[in-house]
Amino acid sequence: MEFFSQTYVALRGPTGQVQTPADTISRLVDRLSPATLLPDRRAAVLALKGLSRDCKEDVGEKALPGLIEVLANDAEVDGDIGKAVLETLHALCDAEDSTPNGKALGFKHSDALLASEKSVHTLFALVKDSNFYTRYSSLQLLSTLLLNRRQAVQSYFLTAPAGPGSIIAVLDDKREIIRNEAITMVQTLISQSVEIQKVLTFEGAFEKLFGIVTQEGGIDGGLVARGALTCVDALLRFNSSNQSYFRETPLFPIVSQLLQFPPNIRMADQAPQEFALQFWDEQKTLNASLIVGIMGIFVGSKGSNTQVPAFIRCFIEIALASNFPTTLKVQALRLLPPNINFSLSDITVTPYMPVPETNGEEWDRLEPASALDALVELTIHGEYNGQDGAKRSKEGLELRTSAAAVFENFVRKEELRLAIVQAMVPPEGSETTKHITPLLHALTLPLASSGALDPANVTSTQLATILFSHLLRGAPRCKAAARLIKPEPSHAAAESAFFVPADGAPPAAPAEEDIEKDPPQSLLQILSENLSLALLSRSRADTSDREIREWDRLVISYLALLSQWLWEDPRSVREFLEAGGLSVLVEAINQTSEVDTLVPGLCAFLLGICYEYNREAGEITRRTVYPILGRLGVDNLIGQMTRFREDDRFRAIGPDNIVLTYPAPVIPASTNAASREEAEIWFDWAFVDFWKSNYYATQRAFSTEPDQTSSNTSGPSAESAMLIASLRDVIRQQSEEMDALQKRLKDATTSQSQEIADLKAQLQKLSSQVQASEDKRKEVEKEQEDLLVLLDETTNKRKKDKERMRKAGLEVSEDEEDDDEDDDDEDE
Repeated sequence: MEFFSQTYVALRGPTGQVQTPADTISRLVDRLSPATLLPDRRAAVLALKGLSRDCKEDVGEKALPGLIEVLANDAEVDGDIGKAVLETLHALCDAEDSTPNGKALGFKHSDALLASEKSVHTLFALVKDSNFYTRYSSLQLLSTLLLNRRQAVQSYFLTAPAGPGSIIAVLDDKREIIRNEAITMVQTLISQSVEIQKVLTFEGAFEKLFGIVTQEGGIDGGLVARGALTCVDALLRFNSSNQSYFRETPLFPIVSQLLQFPPNIRMADQAPQEFALQFWDEQKTLNASLIVGIMGIFVGSKGSNTQVPAFIRCFIEIALASNFPTTLKVQALRLLPPNINFSLSDITVTPYMPVPETNGEEWDRLEPASALDALVELTIHGEYNGQDGAKRSKEGLELRTSAAAVFENFVRKEELRLAIVQAMVPPEGSETTKHITPLLHALTLPLASSGALDPANVTSTQLATILFSHLLRGAPRCKAAARLIKPEPSHAAAESAFFVPADGAPPAAPAEEDIEKDPPQSLLQILSENLSLALLSRSRADTSDREIREWDRLVISYLALLSQWLWEDPRSVREFLEAGGLSVLVEAINQTSEVDTLVPGLCAFLLGICYEYNREAGEITRRTVYPILGRLGVDNLIGQMTRFREDDRFRAIGPDNIVLTYPAPVIPASTNAASREEAEIWFDWAFVDFWKSNYYATQRAFSTEPDQTSSNTSGPSAESAMLIASLRDVIRQQSEEMDALQKRLKDATTSQSQEIADLKAQLQKLSSQVQASEDKRKEVEKEQEDLLVLLDETTNKRKKDKERMRKAGLEVSEDEEDDDEDDDDEDE
């Protein structure tokens, strides 16, 4: 009590004198001097902490140097004063303060605190302190400083003796509140700093972070698991060194296990049901998105690893055969590599379908299908065979367009395109294609001149034209095969039977009626007829604005496909013109209004293509078309194309953005909020790129005389282009055969050289063995000769010794005499 009384009197000043906050702060600053007692400094810091809320500017201006000195000298010694000074500095540096001038003061005080590296080094040292309040308050202050002046703190961290060790230690703290605060701080600390990312990685950050994720329950964890996964993503993204390191750790194979997908699955194996069917909430979706993003880093990188094919298979299963949220399916499709080097036809997936009225709790397992078929079905009909296809939500369309982009990447090789197109061509001996694929079915859906237009069918046909254009674009052989496609007329009423329950069978085909049939139409003729019907339907007087927009989208789909099909293909141009295409285009251009931009502009573009590549003999020649161009007006046609180019629906298309939000004014006022999220598709990026590349060449074609050759003088004519393409194919095939033969010759030469080398080595080895045996034999013979010589010398010496003994009168034993006799006998 006496201490508090003395402190109160010291702060109060003389009795009766008014004490201002500035005076109080000045007195408290005097007590921060190292010469005062520790309890006095502690009391002064506590008092300044209280004043910092209301007098932030005065406390910072007068007391900040003293507080920094207390931080450096006393915080590690006394936990109470350490907690107090850390909380006071945090209040002074807080730039999110809503008080007047609070943000500017926060930045100013942060700069003063960061003027010397000693303060930051002290903070990282305090993070290692076992005291709860010291460690927690240090983390809070570091987080605030990182938010205010991240680069300065990062530079000091790299020179701090206790920096990396303190961060790893705090990530291993068992107290959740400290660990959670540490994760938040680490997210900012490693941001855009490759060096810090490397340092923490080699200190064991991955192990600590994945340990936290596991403790929190994996993707079922909450915000803590999400924060840890965010740190892992930041450590790996844009850091090739950490990626290489992570590939070699035992953690790399188990990333997919967090999604319950086995890491060692083979392409022929079926994905487990516990992976395909899971319960999802918003937090789990966010956590799973981070894991999918981490896997995508390695799928898109150039480094090789045996685990990457499993990641790719996981993405395919997510998108085509699971109940994952739509956002995750879109993310998985977009992360598949653009240079697909595996066959989607060889991968078998098992789709699932939700049972109606079960709220997603019960699912039907369907018959296995190839991933390519499932991908096409997803594109054309949407998720779960088009259950919500009519709603046309933005997420649903993004999923379908992402699947179309994967299909485009898969069919980059012309051999694959040709195989798919030839599968639609009628077999020999048949007039029409009996087996109608989902792509061909959606492409040739019949249109009635009256009646409501089904929005789901419009979207299916639109996406089918996009898929088919990917098969034909820049592929003369595929275009030639497509001209032979003659779909079965009766298929129009049939529904897609691709998805079949595992315990059921496909629906029986309807019995053919015995009626007189017209000659089968080619696919190009059907598309021309559908284009004519769509243009006729959109021009009806009783058509609403929304219905006109639907018809416009359908017309644009046909025109975009035909433009890419007829480009540099004179035979297809002739067939299109003979099917009545010229009159369709001319009438559509003549019936323009002020609000129309896309349809007449694209009709003018297609008309220019038809005129430019009308090089085949037929009823409608270039001389026939040329007067029509004059009546329409070349300037008018070019103006229509220019208006098309400036339309927002065309300009908004980008490589990763082809789904547009439905314009609000078109939606009736009575619609609910969900319908306001409706989206639409007009073009894909491949067509936009195609149009921009050939826009000026088509414009020049309008001014070309009928007898003049191609207006595109910079390149060959269409016939020459087709011939060149054909010759290139022959050269390519021959080159491949030559490469194969050279490889076989090289392998044979290498094998023969290897055999000769082996024989030489064996011969040398045997020669060495023979030489060694010969040398050893000679050594043995020499030893035997030496022994014989020695034995002979010994025998002679013995005889001489016995002879001397006899002459000397010495006795010689009988054995010795016998020996002498024996020796004499032997000599004789």
